[in-house]
Amino acid sequence: MTKGHNEAGGELEAFTAGDEAAGARLDQWLAGVTPHDLSRSRIKQLIEQGQVSLNGEVVTEARRKLRPGDRIELVRPEPRPAEPEAEAIPLTVLYEDDDVIVIDKPAGLVVHPGAGNQSGTLVNALIAHCGDSLSGIGGIRRPGIVHRLDKDTSGVMVVAKNDRAHHGLAAQFADHGRTGGMRRSYLALVWGAPDRMTGTIRTFLGRSPRDRMKQAVVPEGQPDARHAITHFRVSERYGDPTGAAPLASLVECRLETGRTHQIRVHMAHLGHPLVGDRDYGRQFATKANVLPEPLRTVVSAFDRQALHAAHLSFEHPATGQLMAFDTPLPADMAELVGGFRRHFAGS
Repeated sequence: MTKGHNEAGGELEAFTAGDEAAGARLDQWLAGVTPHDLSRSRIKQLIEQGQVSLNGEVVTEARRKLRPGDRIELVRPEPRPAEPEAEAIPLTVLYEDDDVIVIDKPAGLVVHPGAGNQSGTLVNALIAHCGDSLSGIGGIRRPGIVHRLDKDTSGVMVVAKNDRAHHGLAAQFADHGRTGGMRRSYLALVWGAPDRMTGTIRTFLGRSPRDRMKQAVVPEGQPDARHAITHFRVSERYGDPTGAAPLASLVECRLETGRTHQIRVHMAHLGHPLVGDRDYGRQFATKANVLPEPLRTVVSAFDRQALHAAHLSFEHPATGQLMAFDTPLPADMAELVGGFRRHFAGS
């Protein structure tokens, strides 16, 4: 990749497609080779706006197929102010300075505006809280956002308040802690229990061929396939009253990569989907029927995936200091896990 500037003042990045690009979609391939502060949807938007050229000609079709040796140029427009409006949405702030803000995101809060969620998002809350200080690198609808949590996943997030911090954090998330202090750990309540207490899941994830709104474990050769690695450790097992097998378990998952729905897909791939996950564990919904009351009622009423981002550590983008944050389970998930602990204590 090479960089420069175009006449309009934007940053120009040039890429040469290798053999792995044969038949790949332009937007998917670019999403895999550009720094992680550009999402695939943002890249698609830039293509449609005429900011991408292929072998010297502007292309506006994101689905354009590539060939080895193709030269692709991408123009990053200068960061623009965020368009979403400020909204007085309460935030649980764990830490804040001139460079970053760390929050404990509640379940049910969408991170950034999008189709069907034009307001009431974390971004709207951050604009109200931080004013004009948020980084604009992520695009007009994602100011300061360097990583995200699903709407129904709770837990710790860090947001950049200026462009320097955004670049520094984005590099750490792209590195996934291989050479630095970045670490992300989640707690997941899953059906059943893995057959070993610790392990690593290594697959390729991409769009599901059965449902384009979902992710799935896919062959390495699928154009949008991206390597995904999750390390897990079983913290607690909640046994079957008959002693046949654990009915559920609390699992700590540490991400080495950060793919969409990665933990949810990986645990379902092992045969242990998250409790409450309607997308990847719907077939396990009837598991609640074998539980004793009142646990059965608690599980049946839990209306989201049981996933919480419990730990985040990173190196401060300005000072280099290692920052570490831990957040307890929110009330609804604490009640859920507590119910299993009470009913299956000692199993």
